[in-house]
Amino acid sequence: MAPDISLTLDPSDGSVLSDDLDESGEIDLDGLDTPSENSNEFEWEDDLPKPKTTEIIRKGSITEYTAAEEKEDGRRWRMFRIGEQDHRVDMKAIEPYKKVISHGGYYGDGLNAIVVFAVCFMPESGQPNYRYLMDNLFKYVIGTLELLVAENYMIVYLNGATTRRKMPSLGWLRKCYQQIDRRLRKNLKSLIIVHPSWFIRTLLAVTRPFISSKFSQKIRYVFNLAELAELVPMEYVGIPECIKQYEEEKLKKKQKRVDQELNGKQDEPKSEQ
Repeated sequence: MAPDISLTLDPSDGSVLSDDLDESGEIDLDGLDTPSENSNEFEWEDDLPKPKTTEIIRKGSITEYTAAEEKEDGRRWRMFRIGEQDHRVDMKAIEPYKKVISHGGYYGDGLNAIVVFAVCFMPESGQPNYRYLMDNLFKYVIGTLELLVAENYMIVYLNGATTRRKMPSLGWLRKCYQQIDRRLRKNLKSLIIVHPSWFIRTLLAVTRPFISSKFSQKIRYVFNLAELAELVPMEYVGIPECIKQYEEEKLKKKQKRVDQELNGKQDEPKSEQ
């Protein structure tokens, strides 16, 4: 005998109504700084699409966790789509470094985004888990760039107040450029390097023969924040305090040298008499 089946359309405690579901898939780019760390939409592996290739998460490269162990350990995983692949990012590991990339508003007409890359927020190379951090940070930066950019964009590369230990390697930067979607490479209109050090200018000069002439023409050096303000609207460009202090110290040193030169010139006629 088949058991009796009771059907009801009344909502119960365990039911989910369609009105309770958020069907909107739109991203509010205007209010977006970086992908929300508070969102649990993509936090746990069970809620995420599985990786499509072994190149994304290599077996044995990091400690393998069950879903329960990941939750107990406090790790937060988020999925970013880069090209046609889904990449999992350890959000807990890169928590102190997420400010490395942010949205700086728009310029001109349309959705021409300003993307701010602050090198001073990069991890130091001496850390024991540096490669793991940089691998996750790489996927986070590229995935975030995909979210921030709708049309044309420029990158403001804040190089000031950065020690050599925090400077990303040329290979890492090159990998970033190669991995971004062809649309993003084409739509990059300008790369503005603020407070370029002697090291980075030499590095770019040496590598110039190996990069395309089109990309070389997009690079521009800016030596202070006043010059940057002449090129881009600064209303939403977040300048870290360490860079503001760095520029203030540079201005003080410059003024001190000017004063010394003036005092030296004033003393010369007196010594001649």
